[in-house]
Amino acid sequence: MEIQPVVIGTAGHIDHGKSSLVRALTGIDPDRWEEEKERGMTIDLGFARLRTPDGRSLGLVDVPGHERFLRNMVAGATGIDLVVLVVAADDGVMPQTREHLEIMDLLGVRHGLLVLNKVDLVEPEMAELAEEELRETVAGTFLADAPILRTSAANGEGVDALRAQLLALADNVEPRSDEGVFRLPVQRVFSVKGFGTVLTGIPVSGRVAVGDTLEVLPGGQRGKVRGLQAYHEPTEQGRAGHSTAVNITDVDHKSVARGHVLATPGFFRTQRMLGASLRTLGSLARPLSNRTPVRLHVGTAEVLGEVVLLDHEELEPGQEGLVQLRLDEPVVAAPGDRFVLRRASPLETLGGGVVLEESRYRLKRFKRFVLDELERQARSLDSLEALLESLLARAPERWVTLDDLALDLKRPAPEVRALLQALAGTGRARELQPGRWIHEEAFSLAVDAVRDGFSGWFEDNPNRARMDVRDLRARVRLEPALVDRLVEHLAEEGELRRESGGALAPAREEVQLDPATQERRDRVLAALETGRAQPPGPADLATSLGLRPGQVQEMLRLLVDQGAAVHVGGELFLGGEAHAAIRAEVIANCERNGELSIPELRDAVGTTRKFLIPILEAFDTEGLTQRRGNTRVLRAR
Repeated sequence: MEIQPVVIGTAGHIDHGKSSLVRALTGIDPDRWEEEKERGMTIDLGFARLRTPDGRSLGLVDVPGHERFLRNMVAGATGIDLVVLVVAADDGVMPQTREHLEIMDLLGVRHGLLVLNKVDLVEPEMAELAEEELRETVAGTFLADAPILRTSAANGEGVDALRAQLLALADNVEPRSDEGVFRLPVQRVFSVKGFGTVLTGIPVSGRVAVGDTLEVLPGGQRGKVRGLQAYHEPTEQGRAGHSTAVNITDVDHKSVARGHVLATPGFFRTQRMLGASLRTLGSLARPLSNRTPVRLHVGTAEVLGEVVLLDHEELEPGQEGLVQLRLDEPVVAAPGDRFVLRRASPLETLGGGVVLEESRYRLKRFKRFVLDELERQARSLDSLEALLESLLARAPERWVTLDDLALDLKRPAPEVRALLQALAGTGRARELQPGRWIHEEAFSLAVDAVRDGFSGWFEDNPNRARMDVRDLRARVRLEPALVDRLVEHLAEEGELRRESGGALAPAREEVQLDPATQERRDRVLAALETGRAQPPGPADLATSLGLRPGQVQEMLRLLVDQGAAVHVGGELFLGGEAHAAIRAEVIANCERNGELSIPELRDAVGTTRKFLIPILEAFDTEGLTQRRGNTRVLRAR
């Protein structure tokens, strides 16, 4: 059986004959429940298949028309490619006619037919009036130019013509793409004896095959696909645009409900906040105010929350704006998903729109950078490459891993890597290190930030010749690993020098000291060298040289930067010549004795235990010596 990946949906007011038309078209009764049959009213979703003359099948979803079951109607509208809007000739256009039309428009349906049903119940003049009213109702909508077909499901009038028109229109509708990873918003859940849990719905992306592993979200339960059906026929594969039943192992049917999502593991996550573009209905009686309590319908889920207006104080009827949806329960949604928004109470459809992002943070209202980022995201939704570039440019840490991009884009990693390499080929992205990518704009801004932090530190410390990379990390508000990689880049470009111990220095210029600073520097160094292995500490230097403590500390840091002195630890600094002499004596001592003779070393360098212990510990740290029991030996080289 060949299945055409196009799904047809019905819409319209209660008791206008939608289910009867589905039966007449397909021979299948879409009303599954006894209650539906007894009351003659559809309360839940019904599914059927429409056969084509050449043996293909199309999916048909029958949705309830009663206002109380509108949430079921919205759930069924997920995945619909074209709609049959049904109006009874004896009733004419009714409230749910208009509301269903608005919802289909909000969900992005752009193809359909108009049906004037029950024409056998009215005189021709009444049918003409009903048709005129219907044409006025759809004026300005996506169905404005759609043909109106007159039918009677009761006696079969016009049913063959409707079937022919539907099949012709379906042939002209672009089939739903099966690109991306598999995702199926769950519409029904049940258990079959001997088979286990079955989840049904219309996949919105990707393909699935028997044997694949899938996960259910929220919850994260995983199981293998045991069997698949498309329109009640066994199949080895399911795909976007096919109404599909998935028999899955290791998932308890009692833990899954409509609104959950069945998907390829590792690509989707539940969210309580979504950035979105929202258009309010033109028929609203009053503007939509900030933080209005709402019901979000996305996929097959219905969740309570509030809508935060980001760029308006309030949205007038028919106005479009950027919003953040803050939800009471987590949902699964992806950029590009359509949604409908209803007032929490009393129930009223407010509008709908497109999900732009899975928000990690609460977005602040009227912040230009927030609005610019969301607008950029909105412009990128029609192109996978543009969406990837937008995600890359908006990465909160400036750079992002390939795996995270695959998660955000909902595409396999190899496909995302190929897209990234294409962006890199046009100079819009670069791989800073294996598996970590950055947008070229973000790279330039980050390099400027590191460059400014580096030069700014030396402007604030004019008498320093070296800075610690940790000071740069603290000065630049970027991820430390990114700062280190950008420092490496600037060193490769010859803009700075990386030295041992995490020190950074200007590439060319040596520090030029004024005469007074040079004189202080020389005096402090002379005092350290004179002290040899028992040098004066900072406080003693300040007293003996008549300097302020801050001046002494500044000169000590300068001497260490220049390599003229060594900071042993704490307040102990050795002159460079003294340090070299002590180091040489340690080596000679160990070579003579096979291990370090501390009394002999103490006498040779003229010091005391107070100074000798930290000096020896410093040599251990730098790798000259190592402890062995109660003594020290030279470290093997």
